[in-house]
Amino acid sequence: MAFQSIVGQEHVKKILLNSLHSNKLSHAYIFSGPSGTGRKKMALSLAQAIYCTNKSEDACGHCVECRKVEHGNHPDLHWVEPEGTSIKIEQIREIQKKLAQRSMSNVKQIYIVSKADLMTIQAANSLLKFLEEPAGSVLAILVTENGHALLPTIRSRAQWLSFLPLSPHDLLQRLGLEGYSGDLARAAVHLTSGIEAAKGMIISEWFAETRNVVIQLARESLTRYTSAIITLHQKVKLQEVNDHLDTFLDLWVLWFQDMIQISLGNKQALVYMDQQEWFSQHAFLKNIQHWIQCMEYIVETRKRLRYHVNPQLALEHLIIQIQGG
Repeated sequence: MAFQSIVGQEHVKKILLNSLHSNKLSHAYIFSGPSGTGRKKMALSLAQAIYCTNKSEDACGHCVECRKVEHGNHPDLHWVEPEGTSIKIEQIREIQKKLAQRSMSNVKQIYIVSKADLMTIQAANSLLKFLEEPAGSVLAILVTENGHALLPTIRSRAQWLSFLPLSPHDLLQRLGLEGYSGDLARAAVHLTSGIEAAKGMIISEWFAETRNVVIQLARESLTRYTSAIITLHQKVKLQEVNDHLDTFLDLWVLWFQDMIQISLGNKQALVYMDQQEWFSQHAFLKNIQHWIQCMEYIVETRKRLRYHVNPQLALEHLIIQIQGG
């Protein structure tokens, strides 16, 4: 049940299940992939499968051992999380100390290092010594968005498992099964790489507000320049939008992608499905190349913002480009 509850990542599940069935688990794994792809959940599912007392093809999810893992109070499962901006050598030493104290136990000890790429050099070297002399009863799982940021010597001593982003179609389908559907879901699956990240976005008030502002500003920037500038000054300075300018621009790119989809007759592929009528009235006023150019303007604006250009000035310039493009 534990592995089957994870969306996608079939190649990772197959590798881990085969290793469990053949009793040939590696002493260390690197779970590398974008946030929201189920890396932590996979680590917990592996721990449940190891400790489960109702052995089958997967962890049962109901026995005492499985529930201990789920609730974070299993005595043989140890977590390491960053303290502040990094994982420090003292944290790695503390885990090593705990494992040494339980070394006489016949139960496998598992430690999961979350955001492992944030280890300091000292912490990474301390962990490396531990990996160089693996004990048969200890399993390490290093969870990271960027496995390449780990020391090459650590990478060479662990089995690398890549977690791949789910397709928007698969994400939307799974979200629908869990009761998440509609306009916000269609947008979220194009901006995230995993179901948990998508759900977090859908239920956030800022995301709904940002989407609404994008719709208003995108429509006005193509038809009413003065109104667009007023909207820019009134709405984009709102905290919900201003704190998420990257997402704001991503949503604007999706708007122009929809204009292209309408131009090509692909109405079923729209992200802004509730704006279909407006798209149908305006998409053919310009050619497809124009809408592509508008997307390029947004990319240029994002670059300007990274160089700390005033957001209001950068977005005003963007509206002028869209108007005159």
